[in-house]
Amino acid sequence: MADSIFIGTTAAGERQELQLKRANRHGLIAGATGTGKTVTLQGIIEGLSAEGVPCFVADVKGDLSGLAMAGAPTAKTHEPFAKRAAEIGYSDWSYADNPVQFWDLFGEQGHPIRTTISEMGPLLLARLMDLNEVQEGVLTIAFTVADKEGLLLLDLDDLQAMLVACGARADELTTTYGNVSKQSVGAIQRSLLQLRSQGGDHFFGEPALAMSDFIGHDDAGRGIVNILAADKLMASPKLYATFLLWLLSELFEQLPEVGDPDKPVLAFFFDEAHLLFDDAPGALLDKIEQVVRLIRSKGVGVYFITQNPIDVPDKVAGQLGNRVQHALRAFTPRDQAAVKSAAQTFRANPDIDVATAITELKVGEALVSLLQPDGAPAPVTRTLIKPPRSRVGPVTKVERGVLIQTDAIGSKYDTVIDRESAEELLKAKADEASAAAAEAKAQDEAAKAAAAKAKEDARAAKEAERARIAAEREAKNSPWNRAVTSATRSASSAVGRQVATQVSKAVFGSSRGVGASIVRGILGGLFRGR
Repeated sequence: MADSIFIGTTAAGERQELQLKRANRHGLIAGATGTGKTVTLQGIIEGLSAEGVPCFVADVKGDLSGLAMAGAPTAKTHEPFAKRAAEIGYSDWSYADNPVQFWDLFGEQGHPIRTTISEMGPLLLARLMDLNEVQEGVLTIAFTVADKEGLLLLDLDDLQAMLVACGARADELTTTYGNVSKQSVGAIQRSLLQLRSQGGDHFFGEPALAMSDFIGHDDAGRGIVNILAADKLMASPKLYATFLLWLLSELFEQLPEVGDPDKPVLAFFFDEAHLLFDDAPGALLDKIEQVVRLIRSKGVGVYFITQNPIDVPDKVAGQLGNRVQHALRAFTPRDQAAVKSAAQTFRANPDIDVATAITELKVGEALVSLLQPDGAPAPVTRTLIKPPRSRVGPVTKVERGVLIQTDAIGSKYDTVIDRESAEELLKAKADEASAAAAEAKAQDEAAKAAAAKAKEDARAAKEAERARIAAEREAKNSPWNRAVTSATRSASSAVGRQVATQVSKAVFGSSRGVGASIVRGILGGLFRGR
Protein backbone atom coordinates (compact mmCIF):
# COMPACT_ATOMS: atom_id res chain seq x y z
CA MET A 1 0.00 0.00 0.00
CA ALA A 2 1.24 3.48 -0.87
CA ASP A 3 1.54 6.26 1.68
CA SER A 4 0.05 8.88 -0.63
CA ILE A 5 -1.84 9.45 -3.85
CA PHE A 6 -0.52 11.42 -6.78
CA ILE A 7 -2.29 14.73 -7.53
CA GLY A 8 -0.07 16.42 -10.10
CA THR A 9 3.32 17.96 -10.84
CA THR A 10 4.66 21.49 -10.65
CA ALA A 11 6.39 23.17 -13.58
CA ALA A 12 9.68 22.34 -11.87
CA GLY A 13 8.79 18.63 -11.85
CA GLU A 14 7.95 18.43 -8.14
CA ARG A 15 5.26 15.85 -7.40
CA GLN A 16 2.26 16.94 -5.36
CA GLU A 17 0.83 14.10 -3.30
CA LEU A 18 -2.02 13.78 -0.84
CA GLN A 19 -0.74 11.96 2.23
CA LEU A 20 -3.17 9.18 3.15
CA LYS A 21 -2.42 9.61 6.84
CA ARG A 22 -3.45 13.29 6.53
CA ALA A 23 -6.37 12.76 4.17
CA ASN A 24 -8.81 12.80 7.10
CA ARG A 25 -7.78 16.42 7.79
CA HIS A 26 -10.41 17.46 5.23
CA GLY A 27 -10.01 19.63 2.17
CA LEU A 28 -11.35 22.16 -0.30
CA ILE A 29 -11.55 22.08 -4.09
CA ALA A 30 -12.62 25.47 -5.48
CA GLY A 31 -12.71 27.25 -8.78
CA ALA A 32 -14.93 28.83 -11.38
CA THR A 33 -17.05 26.77 -13.75
CA GLY A 34 -15.02 25.01 -16.44
CA THR A 35 -11.63 25.33 -14.74
CA GLY A 36 -11.16 21.61 -14.00
CA LYS A 37 -12.69 21.00 -10.56
CA THR A 38 -14.52 17.85 -11.68
CA VAL A 39 -11.40 16.30 -13.19
CA THR A 40 -9.44 17.07 -10.01
CA LEU A 41 -12.21 15.50 -7.92
CA GLN A 42 -12.33 12.47 -10.19
CA GLY A 43 -8.58 11.96 -9.93
CA ILE A 44 -8.57 12.19 -6.11
CA ILE A 45 -11.43 9.68 -5.83
CA GLU A 46 -9.65 7.29 -8.21
CA GLY A 47 -6.49 7.47 -6.12
CA LEU A 48 -8.29 6.95 -2.81
CA SER A 49 -10.34 4.03 -4.13
CA ALA A 50 -7.22 2.35 -5.53
CA GLU A 51 -5.66 2.52 -2.06
CA GLY A 52 -8.71 0.90 -0.43
CA VAL A 53 -10.49 4.04 0.77
CA PRO A 54 -14.30 3.98 0.24
CA CYS A 55 -15.71 7.29 -1.01
CA PHE A 56 -19.03 9.08 -1.17
CA VAL A 57 -19.76 11.84 -3.67
CA ALA A 58 -22.89 13.66 -4.79
CA ASP A 59 -23.10 13.71 -8.59
CA VAL A 60 -24.77 17.04 -9.28
CA LYS A 61 -24.29 17.17 -13.04
CA GLY A 62 -24.33 13.43 -13.73
CA ASP A 63 -20.82 13.24 -15.16
CA LEU A 64 -19.19 11.65 -12.11
CA SER A 65 -21.02 8.42 -12.93
CA GLY A 66 -18.23 7.93 -15.46
CA LEU A 67 -16.05 6.77 -12.55
CA ALA A 68 -17.68 3.36 -13.02
CA MET A 69 -16.24 2.92 -16.53
CA ALA A 70 -12.70 2.93 -17.85
CA GLY A 71 -11.83 5.77 -20.20
CA ALA A 72 -11.76 4.94 -23.89
CA PRO A 73 -8.70 5.49 -26.12
CA THR A 74 -10.98 6.66 -28.89
CA ALA A 75 -12.54 9.42 -26.87
CA LYS A 76 -11.78 12.99 -27.85
CA THR A 77 -10.06 13.49 -24.51
CA HIS A 78 -7.49 10.76 -25.08
CA GLU A 79 -4.90 12.86 -26.84
CA PRO A 80 -4.86 15.77 -24.32
CA PHE A 81 -4.93 13.33 -21.41
CA ALA A 82 -2.05 11.28 -22.80
CA LYS A 83 -0.13 14.49 -23.45
CA ARG A 84 -0.75 15.71 -19.88
CA ALA A 85 0.32 12.34 -18.43
CA ALA A 86 3.59 12.53 -20.37
CA GLU A 87 4.08 16.18 -19.42
CA ILE A 88 3.84 15.55 -15.69
CA GLY A 89 5.71 12.25 -15.67
CA TYR A 90 2.65 10.11 -14.94
CA SER A 91 4.34 7.02 -16.35
CA ASP A 92 1.86 4.40 -15.07
CA TRP A 93 -1.19 6.24 -16.35
CA SER A 94 -3.70 3.96 -18.08
CA TYR A 95 -7.44 3.70 -18.38
CA ALA A 96 -9.21 1.93 -15.51
CA ASP A 97 -12.63 1.75 -13.93
CA ASN A 98 -13.63 1.96 -10.26
CA PRO A 99 -16.04 -0.14 -8.15
CA VAL A 100 -19.19 1.95 -7.93
CA GLN A 101 -22.55 1.83 -6.17
CA PHE A 102 -25.29 4.16 -7.37
CA TRP A 103 -27.76 5.77 -4.96
CA ASP A 104 -30.76 8.01 -5.45
CA LEU A 105 -33.13 9.50 -2.87
CA PHE A 106 -35.94 9.06 -5.39
CA GLY A 107 -34.95 5.49 -6.29
CA GLU A 108 -34.80 6.26 -10.01
CA GLN A 109 -31.07 6.24 -10.87
CA GLY A 110 -29.80 4.13 -8.01
CA HIS A 111 -30.70 2.31 -4.84
CA PRO A 112 -33.15 4.25 -2.66
CA ILE A 113 -31.75 6.00 0.39
CA ARG A 114 -34.08 6.32 3.34
CA THR A 115 -33.86 7.39 6.91
CA THR A 116 -36.46 7.72 9.63
CA ILE A 117 -37.90 10.93 11.04
CA SER A 118 -36.43 10.03 14.44
CA GLU A 119 -32.93 9.60 13.01
CA MET A 120 -33.15 12.94 11.23
CA GLY A 121 -34.06 14.72 14.48
CA PRO A 122 -35.87 18.04 15.06
CA LEU A 123 -32.89 20.33 14.32
CA LEU A 124 -32.21 19.09 10.80
CA LEU A 125 -35.90 18.61 10.09
CA ALA A 126 -36.63 22.19 11.14
CA ARG A 127 -33.90 23.33 8.75
CA LEU A 128 -35.38 21.21 6.00
CA MET A 129 -38.87 22.69 6.53
CA ASP A 130 -37.56 26.24 7.05
CA LEU A 131 -39.25 26.60 10.46
CA ASN A 132 -38.78 29.58 12.76
CA GLU A 133 -37.61 29.22 16.38
CA VAL A 134 -41.12 28.96 17.82
CA GLN A 135 -42.16 26.29 15.32
CA GLU A 136 -38.90 24.42 15.87
CA GLY A 137 -39.69 24.40 19.59
CA VAL A 138 -43.11 22.86 18.95
CA LEU A 139 -41.52 20.27 16.67
CA THR A 140 -39.03 19.41 19.42
CA ILE A 141 -41.92 18.95 21.86
CA ALA A 142 -43.58 16.55 19.41
CA PHE A 143 -40.36 14.50 19.24
CA THR A 144 -40.07 14.53 23.04
CA VAL A 145 -43.65 13.35 23.56
CA ALA A 146 -43.25 10.62 20.94
CA ASP A 147 -40.06 9.38 22.60
CA LYS A 148 -41.61 9.45 26.09
CA GLU A 149 -44.70 7.54 24.97
CA GLY A 150 -42.82 5.00 22.86
CA LEU A 151 -44.19 6.17 19.51
CA LEU A 152 -41.85 5.51 16.59
CA LEU A 153 -41.54 8.37 14.11
CA LEU A 154 -40.51 6.64 10.91
CA ASP A 155 -42.10 8.52 8.01
CA LEU A 156 -43.96 11.74 7.25
CA ASP A 157 -47.31 10.10 8.05
CA ASP A 158 -46.06 9.36 11.56
CA LEU A 159 -44.96 12.95 12.06
CA GLN A 160 -48.27 14.23 10.68
CA ALA A 161 -50.23 12.02 13.09
CA MET A 162 -48.02 13.11 15.99
CA LEU A 163 -48.60 16.79 15.20
CA VAL A 164 -52.37 16.23 15.07
CA ALA A 165 -52.20 14.53 18.47
CA CYS A 166 -50.14 17.37 19.92
CA GLY A 167 -52.63 19.90 18.57
CA ALA A 168 -55.48 18.02 20.24
CA ARG A 169 -53.51 17.92 23.53
CA ALA A 170 -52.24 21.49 23.28
CA ASP A 171 -53.55 22.58 26.71
CA GLU A 172 -52.02 19.56 28.45
CA LEU A 173 -48.65 19.82 26.69
CA THR A 174 -48.41 23.58 27.21
CA THR A 175 -48.55 23.04 30.97
CA THR A 176 -45.77 20.44 30.83
CA TYR A 177 -43.42 21.57 28.06
CA GLY A 178 -44.27 25.16 27.21
CA ASN A 179 -46.54 26.86 24.74
CA VAL A 180 -47.93 24.58 22.04
CA SER A 181 -50.18 26.72 19.88
CA LYS A 182 -52.43 25.25 17.25
CA GLN A 183 -51.20 27.98 14.90
CA SER A 184 -47.62 26.67 15.15
CA VAL A 185 -48.80 23.10 14.66
CA GLY A 186 -50.69 24.21 11.56
CA ALA A 187 -47.63 26.00 10.18
CA ILE A 188 -45.51 22.85 10.61
CA GLN A 189 -48.17 20.78 8.87
CA ARG A 190 -48.14 23.15 5.92
CA SER A 191 -44.35 22.82 5.74
CA LEU A 192 -44.79 19.05 5.71
CA LEU A 193 -47.02 19.37 2.66
CA GLN A 194 -44.31 21.37 0.90
CA LEU A 195 -41.73 18.76 1.86
CA ARG A 196 -43.90 16.03 0.36
CA SER A 197 -44.20 18.02 -2.85
CA GLN A 198 -40.38 18.10 -3.07
CA GLY A 199 -40.22 14.31 -2.80
CA GLY A 200 -39.43 14.17 0.91
CA ASP A 201 -41.80 11.23 1.41
CA HIS A 202 -39.36 9.11 -0.67
CA PHE A 203 -36.57 9.88 1.78
CA PHE A 204 -38.32 9.07 5.07
CA GLY A 205 -39.18 5.48 5.86
CA GLU A 206 -37.73 2.00 6.11
CA PRO A 207 -35.54 0.12 5.45
CA ALA A 208 -33.22 2.87 6.62
CA LEU A 209 -29.73 3.09 5.17
CA ALA A 210 -27.11 0.99 6.95
CA MET A 211 -23.87 2.96 7.08
CA SER A 212 -21.92 -0.25 6.68
CA ASP A 213 -23.17 -0.38 3.07
CA PHE A 214 -21.23 2.83 2.42
CA ILE A 215 -17.96 1.47 3.71
CA GLY A 216 -17.11 -1.50 1.54
CA HIS A 217 -14.43 -2.93 -0.72
CA ASP A 218 -14.43 -5.02 -3.85
CA ASP A 219 -12.66 -8.36 -4.31
CA ALA A 220 -9.43 -6.58 -5.23
CA GLY A 221 -9.47 -4.50 -2.04
CA ARG A 222 -10.41 -1.25 -3.79
CA GLY A 223 -12.67 1.12 -1.91
CA ILE A 224 -16.28 1.26 -3.14
CA VAL A 225 -17.22 4.63 -4.65
CA ASN A 226 -20.78 5.58 -3.62
CA ILE A 227 -22.30 8.00 -6.13
CA LEU A 228 -25.49 9.85 -5.25
CA ALA A 229 -27.56 10.90 -8.26
CA ALA A 230 -28.22 14.52 -7.30
CA ASP A 231 -29.30 16.16 -10.55
CA LYS A 232 -33.01 15.93 -9.64
CA LEU A 233 -32.26 16.50 -5.97
CA MET A 234 -30.72 19.87 -6.81
CA ALA A 235 -34.24 21.17 -7.53
CA SER A 236 -34.82 20.84 -3.76
CA PRO A 237 -31.67 22.46 -2.35
CA LYS A 238 -32.79 22.28 1.28
CA LEU A 239 -33.44 18.57 0.95
CA TYR A 240 -30.04 18.10 -0.69
CA ALA A 241 -28.15 20.03 1.99
CA THR A 242 -30.05 18.49 4.88
CA PHE A 243 -29.55 14.98 3.56
CA LEU A 244 -25.80 15.42 3.23
CA LEU A 245 -25.51 16.88 6.71
CA TRP A 246 -27.65 14.06 8.11
CA LEU A 247 -25.44 11.49 6.41
CA LEU A 248 -22.31 13.08 7.85
CA SER A 249 -23.92 13.25 11.31
CA GLU A 250 -24.91 9.58 11.15
CA LEU A 251 -21.36 8.60 10.22
CA PHE A 252 -20.08 10.61 13.16
CA GLU A 253 -22.48 8.94 15.59
CA GLN A 254 -22.06 5.37 14.37
CA LEU A 255 -18.38 5.07 13.55
CA PRO A 256 -15.95 4.21 16.36
CA GLU A 257 -13.06 6.40 17.39
CA VAL A 258 -9.91 5.46 15.47
CA GLY A 259 -7.70 8.51 16.01
CA ASP A 260 -5.33 8.96 13.06
CA PRO A 261 -5.44 5.81 10.90
CA ASP A 262 -2.95 5.13 8.14
CA LYS A 263 -5.67 5.98 5.64
CA PRO A 264 -9.22 7.30 5.94
CA VAL A 265 -12.09 4.98 6.77
CA LEU A 266 -14.19 7.00 4.31
CA ALA A 267 -13.72 10.10 2.17
CA PHE A 268 -16.81 12.29 1.90
CA PHE A 269 -17.18 14.87 -0.89
CA PHE A 270 -19.69 17.75 -0.72
CA ASP A 271 -20.27 19.05 -4.25
CA GLU A 272 -22.00 22.44 -4.61
CA ALA A 273 -21.08 23.04 -0.97
CA HIS A 274 -22.60 26.52 -0.89
CA LEU A 275 -26.04 24.89 -0.76
CA LEU A 276 -25.16 23.54 2.65
CA PHE A 277 -24.50 26.99 4.07
CA ASP A 278 -26.90 29.32 2.24
CA ASP A 279 -29.34 30.88 4.73
CA ALA A 280 -28.32 28.37 7.38
CA PRO A 281 -29.17 29.48 10.95
CA GLY A 282 -26.43 29.78 13.53
CA ALA A 283 -27.41 26.57 15.31
CA LEU A 284 -27.03 24.62 12.09
CA LEU A 285 -23.65 26.16 11.29
CA ASP A 286 -22.50 25.19 14.78
CA LYS A 287 -23.65 21.63 14.08
CA ILE A 288 -21.74 21.51 10.78
CA GLU A 289 -18.59 22.88 12.41
CA GLN A 290 -18.87 20.37 15.25
CA VAL A 291 -19.28 17.41 12.93
CA VAL A 292 -16.46 18.48 10.59
CA ARG A 293 -14.13 19.16 13.49
CA LEU A 294 -14.80 15.92 15.37
CA ILE A 295 -15.39 13.40 12.59
CA ARG A 296 -11.66 13.43 11.81
CA SER A 297 -11.15 11.17 14.82
CA LYS A 298 -13.59 8.68 13.26
CA GLY A 299 -11.28 8.39 10.25
CA VAL A 300 -13.54 10.34 7.86
CA GLY A 301 -12.15 12.99 5.55
CA VAL A 302 -14.58 15.69 4.38
CA TYR A 303 -13.96 17.62 1.16
CA PHE A 304 -15.98 20.62 0.02
CA ILE A 305 -16.25 21.39 -3.69
CA THR A 306 -17.50 24.86 -4.58
CA GLN A 307 -17.04 27.61 -7.14
CA ASN A 308 -16.12 30.27 -4.63
CA PRO A 309 -14.00 29.61 -1.53
CA ILE A 310 -15.86 32.25 0.47
CA ASP A 311 -18.99 30.09 0.20
CA VAL A 312 -17.56 28.08 3.09
CA PRO A 313 -17.86 29.87 6.46
CA ASP A 314 -14.59 30.73 8.18
CA LYS A 315 -15.13 28.46 11.17
CA VAL A 316 -15.57 25.51 8.79
CA ALA A 317 -12.89 26.60 6.31
CA GLY A 318 -10.42 26.71 9.17
CA GLN A 319 -10.71 22.92 9.47
CA LEU A 320 -9.72 22.26 5.84
CA GLY A 321 -6.05 21.36 5.65
CA ASN A 322 -5.74 20.16 2.04
CA ARG A 323 -6.53 22.79 -0.63
CA VAL A 324 -6.77 22.80 -4.40
CA GLN A 325 -7.67 26.17 -5.90
CA HIS A 326 -8.51 26.41 -9.60
CA ALA A 327 -8.89 29.69 -11.45
CA LEU A 328 -11.23 32.44 -10.28
CA ARG A 329 -12.48 35.30 -12.42
CA ALA A 330 -12.20 38.67 -10.68
CA PHE A 331 -14.97 40.38 -12.65
CA THR A 332 -17.16 41.50 -9.76
CA PRO A 333 -16.44 42.91 -6.28
CA ARG A 334 -17.49 39.56 -4.81
CA ASP A 335 -15.10 37.73 -7.14
CA GLN A 336 -12.29 40.08 -6.15
CA ALA A 337 -13.06 39.45 -2.48
CA ALA A 338 -12.97 35.70 -3.19
CA VAL A 339 -9.55 36.00 -4.84
CA LYS A 340 -8.19 37.96 -1.91
CA SER A 341 -9.69 35.51 0.59
CA ALA A 342 -8.33 32.48 -1.25
CA ALA A 343 -4.86 34.00 -1.46
CA GLN A 344 -4.80 34.54 2.30
CA THR A 345 -5.65 30.92 3.11
CA PHE A 346 -2.50 29.42 1.60
CA ARG A 347 0.89 29.04 3.17
CA ALA A 348 2.92 31.72 1.43
CA ASN A 349 5.42 30.91 -1.28
CA PRO A 350 7.86 33.74 -2.05
CA ASP A 351 8.02 32.65 -5.67
CA ILE A 352 4.28 33.00 -6.27
CA ASP A 353 1.95 36.00 -6.17
CA VAL A 354 -1.10 33.98 -5.21
CA ALA A 355 -3.70 36.68 -5.86
CA THR A 356 -2.41 37.20 -9.38
CA ALA A 357 -1.85 33.52 -10.09
CA ILE A 358 -5.45 32.60 -9.20
CA THR A 359 -6.73 34.70 -12.09
CA GLU A 360 -4.12 33.36 -14.53
CA LEU A 361 -4.47 29.60 -14.02
CA LYS A 362 -5.21 27.50 -17.10
CA VAL A 363 -7.83 24.74 -17.31
CA GLY A 364 -6.45 21.71 -15.51
CA GLU A 365 -4.00 23.81 -13.50
CA ALA A 366 -4.42 24.72 -9.85
CA LEU A 367 -2.77 26.23 -6.82
CA VAL A 368 -2.16 23.33 -4.45
CA SER A 369 -1.26 23.20 -0.78
CA LEU A 370 -1.43 19.77 0.85
CA LEU A 371 -0.56 18.65 4.35
CA GLN A 372 2.92 17.18 4.61
CA PRO A 373 3.75 13.98 6.53
CA ASP A 374 4.46 16.04 9.66
CA GLY A 375 1.03 17.69 9.40
CA ALA A 376 2.23 21.13 8.29
CA PRO A 377 0.76 22.62 5.09
CA ALA A 378 3.13 22.73 2.16
CA PRO A 379 3.83 26.13 0.54
CA VAL A 380 1.38 26.83 -2.23
CA THR A 381 2.52 25.81 -5.72
CA ARG A 382 1.15 25.97 -9.24
CA THR A 383 0.39 22.40 -10.22
CA LEU A 384 -0.67 20.63 -13.39
CA ILE A 385 -3.40 18.18 -12.30
CA LYS A 386 -3.13 14.57 -13.42
CA PRO A 387 -5.59 13.24 -16.05
CA PRO A 388 -8.32 10.83 -14.88
CA ARG A 389 -8.18 7.13 -15.72
CA SER A 390 -11.93 6.60 -15.80
CA ARG A 391 -14.46 7.97 -18.25
CA VAL A 392 -14.94 11.73 -18.35
CA GLY A 393 -18.70 12.01 -18.77
CA PRO A 394 -21.80 10.09 -17.68
CA VAL A 395 -22.60 6.42 -18.14
CA THR A 396 -25.53 5.49 -20.34
CA LYS A 397 -28.89 4.46 -18.94
CA VAL A 398 -28.27 0.83 -19.91
CA GLU A 399 -24.82 0.82 -18.29
CA ARG A 400 -26.23 2.33 -15.11
CA GLY A 401 -28.98 -0.30 -14.99
CA VAL A 402 -26.52 -3.16 -15.32
CA LEU A 403 -24.24 -1.71 -12.64
CA ILE A 404 -27.15 -1.28 -10.23
CA GLN A 405 -28.37 -4.84 -10.75
CA THR A 406 -24.95 -6.42 -10.30
CA ASP A 407 -23.53 -4.57 -7.30
CA ALA A 408 -23.33 -5.93 -3.76
CA ILE A 409 -26.42 -4.08 -2.48
CA GLY A 410 -28.87 -6.05 -4.60
CA SER A 411 -32.55 -5.53 -3.73
CA LYS A 412 -31.96 -4.78 -0.06
CA TYR A 413 -33.57 -1.32 -0.19
CA ASP A 414 -35.97 -1.76 -3.09
CA THR A 415 -39.13 -2.65 -1.10
CA VAL A 416 -40.58 -0.21 1.41
CA ILE A 417 -41.33 -1.61 4.88
CA ASP A 418 -44.27 -0.09 6.76
CA ARG A 419 -44.22 -1.46 10.29
CA GLU A 420 -46.34 -0.37 13.24
CA SER A 421 -45.34 3.11 14.30
CA ALA A 422 -46.81 6.38 15.58
CA GLU A 423 -49.49 6.68 12.90
CA GLU A 424 -50.88 3.20 13.52
CA LEU A 425 -50.64 3.43 17.31
CA LEU A 426 -52.27 6.84 17.49
CA LYS A 427 -55.02 5.67 15.14
CA ALA A 428 -55.59 2.60 17.31
CA LYS A 429 -55.82 4.79 20.41
CA ALA A 430 -58.22 7.12 18.64
CA ASP A 431 -60.32 4.16 17.50
CA GLU A 432 -60.37 2.75 21.05
CA ALA A 433 -61.37 6.10 22.48
CA SER A 434 -64.06 6.48 19.82
CA ALA A 435 -65.37 2.97 20.51
CA ALA A 436 -65.36 3.60 24.28
CA ALA A 437 -67.19 6.89 23.78
CA ALA A 438 -69.71 5.20 21.49
CA GLU A 439 -70.25 2.40 24.03
CA ALA A 440 -70.66 4.88 26.88
CA LYS A 441 -73.11 6.87 24.79
CA ALA A 442 -75.04 3.71 23.95
CA GLN A 443 -75.17 2.69 27.62
CA ASP A 444 -76.29 6.17 28.59
CA GLU A 445 -78.99 6.14 25.94
CA ALA A 446 -80.10 2.64 27.05
CA ALA A 447 -80.30 3.79 30.67
CA LYS A 448 -82.31 6.83 29.64
CA ALA A 449 -84.62 4.64 27.53
CA ALA A 450 -85.11 2.20 30.45
CA ALA A 451 -85.88 5.05 32.82
CA ALA A 452 -88.31 6.55 30.34
CA LYS A 453 -89.99 3.14 29.89
CA ALA A 454 -90.26 2.64 33.66
CA LYS A 455 -91.77 6.09 34.01
CA GLU A 456 -94.20 5.35 31.20
CA ASP A 457 -95.10 1.98 32.74
CA ALA A 458 -95.74 3.65 36.11
CA ARG A 459 -97.87 6.30 34.48
CA ALA A 460 -99.81 3.63 32.56
CA ALA A 461 -100.35 1.60 35.76
CA LYS A 462 -101.56 4.67 37.58
CA GLU A 463 -103.90 5.49 34.73
CA ALA A 464 -105.17 1.90 34.74
CA GLU A 465 -105.84 2.09 38.49
CA ARG A 466 -107.64 5.35 38.05
CA ALA A 467 -109.69 3.83 35.25
CA ARG A 468 -110.58 0.80 37.40
CA ILE A 469 -111.71 2.95 40.28
CA ALA A 470 -113.71 5.15 37.95
CA ALA A 471 -115.26 2.07 36.34
CA GLU A 472 -116.24 0.69 39.71
CA ARG A 473 -117.73 4.00 40.71
CA GLU A 474 -119.54 4.22 37.42
CA ALA A 475 -120.83 0.68 37.83
CA LYS A 476 -122.21 1.47 41.29
CA ASN A 477 -124.07 4.49 40.01
CA SER A 478 -125.63 2.75 37.00
CA PRO A 479 -129.54 2.49 36.79
CA TRP A 480 -129.38 -1.27 37.01
CA ASN A 481 -127.30 -1.22 40.22
CA ARG A 482 -129.63 1.39 41.69
CA ALA A 483 -132.67 -0.77 40.77
CA VAL A 484 -131.12 -3.88 42.25
CA THR A 485 -130.12 -2.02 45.41
CA SER A 486 -133.61 -0.59 45.74
CA ALA A 487 -135.21 -3.99 45.15
CA THR A 488 -132.89 -5.58 47.64
CA ARG A 489 -133.71 -3.01 50.22
CA SER A 490 -137.41 -3.37 49.58
CA ALA A 491 -137.20 -7.13 49.84
CA SER A 492 -135.18 -6.85 52.98
CA SER A 493 -137.76 -4.55 54.52
CA ALA A 494 -140.66 -6.88 53.57
CA VAL A 495 -138.91 -9.97 54.88
CA GLY A 496 -138.05 -8.13 58.03
CA ARG A 497 -141.58 -7.13 58.67
CA GLN A 498 -142.85 -10.62 58.02
CA VAL A 499 -140.29 -12.22 60.31
CA ALA A 500 -141.00 -9.68 62.97
CA THR A 501 -144.69 -10.41 62.83
CA GLN A 502 -144.08 -14.13 63.15
CA VAL A 503 -141.70 -13.70 66.04
CA SER A 504 -144.05 -11.32 67.75
CA LYS A 505 -146.83 -13.78 67.52
CA ALA A 506 -144.72 -16.52 68.86
CA VAL A 507 -143.34 -14.50 71.72
CA PHE A 508 -146.06 -12.14 72.59
CA GLY A 509 -149.01 -13.84 71.04
CA SER A 510 -149.78 -10.89 68.90
CA SER A 511 -148.27 -9.12 65.92
CA ARG A 512 -148.99 -5.74 67.26
CA GLY A 513 -147.78 -3.74 70.13
CA VAL A 514 -144.44 -3.06 71.61
CA GLY A 515 -143.09 -6.55 71.15
CA ALA A 516 -143.61 -6.52 67.43
CA SER A 517 -141.92 -3.15 67.09
CA ILE A 518 -138.84 -4.36 68.99
CA VAL A 519 -138.56 -7.48 66.90
CA ARG A 520 -138.88 -5.52 63.64
CA GLY A 521 -136.17 -3.10 64.78
CA ILE A 522 -133.72 -5.89 65.57
CA LEU A 523 -134.39 -7.84 62.43
CA GLY A 524 -134.33 -4.74 60.27
CA GLY A 525 -130.90 -3.81 61.67
CA LEU A 526 -129.62 -7.30 60.90
CA PHE A 527 -130.81 -7.14 57.32
CA ARG A 528 -129.38 -3.66 56.85
CA GLY A 529 -126.05 -4.87 58.20
CA ARG A 530 -125.95 -7.38 55.41
